[in-house]
Amino acid sequence: MKNKLFHIVKREGLPWYMAWLIRGAALLLALLVCSIVTVLVTGLNPLQVYSTMFYGAFGTARKTWVTFQKLAVLLGISLAVTPAFKMRFWNIGAEGQVMIGGLACAACMIVLGRYIQSNVLMILIMLIASVAAGAIWGFLPAFFKARWNTNETLFTLMMNYIAIQLAAFFIIVWEVPKGAGKIGIINQSSQLGWLPYIGGKQYLLVILVVALLTIALHIYLKYSKHGYEIAVVGESERTAKYAGIKVERVIIRTMVLSGAICGLMGMLLVGGTDHTLTTTIVGGRGFTAVMVSWLAKFNPIAMIFTSLLLVFLQLGAKEIASVYFLNESFSDILMGIILFFIIGCDFFINYKIQFQKHGKEA
Repeated sequence: MKNKLFHIVKREGLPWYMAWLIRGAALLLALLVCSIVTVLVTGLNPLQVYSTMFYGAFGTARKTWVTFQKLAVLLGISLAVTPAFKMRFWNIGAEGQVMIGGLACAACMIVLGRYIQSNVLMILIMLIASVAAGAIWGFLPAFFKARWNTNETLFTLMMNYIAIQLAAFFIIVWEVPKGAGKIGIINQSSQLGWLPYIGGKQYLLVILVVALLTIALHIYLKYSKHGYEIAVVGESERTAKYAGIKVERVIIRTMVLSGAICGLMGMLLVGGTDHTLTTTIVGGRGFTAVMVSWLAKFNPIAMIFTSLLLVFLQLGAKEIASVYFLNESFSDILMGIILFFIIGCDFFINYKIQFQKHGKEA
């Protein structure tokens, strides 16, 4: 009987720099394949296409600020889902948790704006309402999971649609003018409830908040007792119970934290950058955050780079479609190729291929 030509072996203790070297090689290979596809399909110079992508993300000061604002929002939502993912609780409901936080923020600005004149007090109420709404949206699936072991993936996914439909209902209630189907800019004349600009920059506050949140979550997950309990529950619930950890309490506490951070991001979107509420305000970033968290291996610091890569690809792809009069399908093709290589390189990080040596077995 012939021996197999090769077999796959799981790697043990691959150094971090080797893992990033493999990811870098995968990115370069992806760019090479994208270049070939670009030449074959459009006849354009690949270097010119990549230059256009860079211009789309960083070509002007305005574009750069928009890039970092989108990076901050995606990173913030990714940070929110990470504690749950590290616990092996598959929270697919970040889209709805951010939406419900934004809805609570908009409700405060519209309803309470008639009675409150202090912007500081309004922002404080908005913060409490948004964080509480997101926390409740995270608590519900966690409670049912801890109490009756329900499927958290389906539960959190369905909660997304409830949040979106609630937002759609209240948008019709608050629409201006009636029949417009949208709210418009909330408190545009008084700017009541608008988060303050720092240094005259609209997006700087959002960026700073997410930067502080990144540091705080990194410390929380790596050095706190709660972070240790999350890691143990993620490795094995049986081991956690044997060690005296109350798994149900950890599940609920962690999901409340995830929902609260999502609620905060909803407030930053409505009160900080958009100043309105739409059913598409989150823009699918709740699902993209799953990819960011997974690619970074639940490391908040590494998420900065994975978020930046995805935002760069999205903005660059839109610039390509605009400049070269291509439909967005081509830009999606390039983005898909790059993501395919980046995700696929994890196989070579976790496993290696060993070729069998020829010769008789001893």
